[in-house]
Amino acid sequence: MKIPSQLLSAHMIPALKTAALGALACAAGSIAFLCIINLLMPERPFLVALVTTITISVAVAFPLLYLFSLRQNAVRTLRLQMQRQLRHDSVTGTLNGTNFAAAVEAIGERRRTLAEADQGGAMLVVSVTNLDDIGRRYGPQWADTVMQSSASIVKSLIRRGDVVGRLGLNEIGIFLPGAAEENTADIGARIRHGIEKATIVADDALPIRIEIALGGVLFDEPVEFNRIRQTAANLTTAGYTNEPVPMQYIAT
Repeated sequence: MKIPSQLLSAHMIPALKTAALGALACAAGSIAFLCIINLLMPERPFLVALVTTITISVAVAFPLLYLFSLRQNAVRTLRLQMQRQLRHDSVTGTLNGTNFAAAVEAIGERRRTLAEADQGGAMLVVSVTNLDDIGRRYGPQWADTVMQSSASIVKSLIRRGDVVGRLGLNEIGIFLPGAAEENTADIGARIRHGIEKATIVADDALPIRIEIALGGVLFDEPVEFNRIRQTAANLTTAGYTNEPVPMQYIAT
């Protein structure tokens, strides 16, 4: 990528001025210190040179290296924060859709490479069906609060190693590596109970009711992510009323 000359000059000129002034100050300080040491020990020129070299090196190198280290740490922290922001949804703090899909496929590929006996698993999709109504009635900030609260509840109820991501405006996906039907149904039921019983009070002091639909997909071997997601999404919109967590098995 070519950097515009105007932008380059805007950054280089102040940096060059600072470097030049710093170099002049160091040179002046070094000469002054050398003169003082030479006056104190005129009969020992080698010792004067040695003391001057060591003192100036420590006085100049230490603060420069310290500041450089601080700057490097700050840049590293900023880079990590930017990478996290690019990977995660800003509202829920979970992985965004792209990185959730990548994580699901990466886990499946790793399990296949290691030839693990159980390469299957499950995926749940939680859809907040009345999110649009909440946004229209209470405002978009409350819709975000509902999604944030729902994601927090989901993360508190899953197992270690499970993956959570925001799949769409009102959808949260949960990938459960190696989970059997019973585990998936139990986790889904606890998620449904936790979200539907959550209490969120709006500005008018009225509790916001959260309505959700769940769909679960089971598979014995790694399956293409889009196929899993579409199957689970279909289950959330199929109108199941008697099943707390409708599930479907995908044969590979």
